[in-house]
Amino acid sequence: MSTMNISLPEALKSFVDQQVTSRDYSSSSEYVRELIRKDQDRQHLRGLLLEGAASPLSVTADSNYFGQLRDRVREAGRR
Repeated sequence: MSTMNISLPEALKSFVDQQVTSRDYSSSSEYVRELIRKDQDRQHLRGLLLEGAASPLSVTADSNYFGQLRDRVREAGRR
């Protein structure tokens, strides 16, 4: 595992220390790693949403569409 040193103002360092203690992290590194992973997930989701928003409409999501979707889910549950 690589090492990275970061500088924080005292207020941010205190916040990180508080999070480590109150949320049962083993270290500030573990807390920061989780924040980075969550940011990666958020960015990935944002990319998927933007990709979906840019894609052409293929079907109208009306009551008929959702009825057919429910029927397919029920059928799959019977198998």
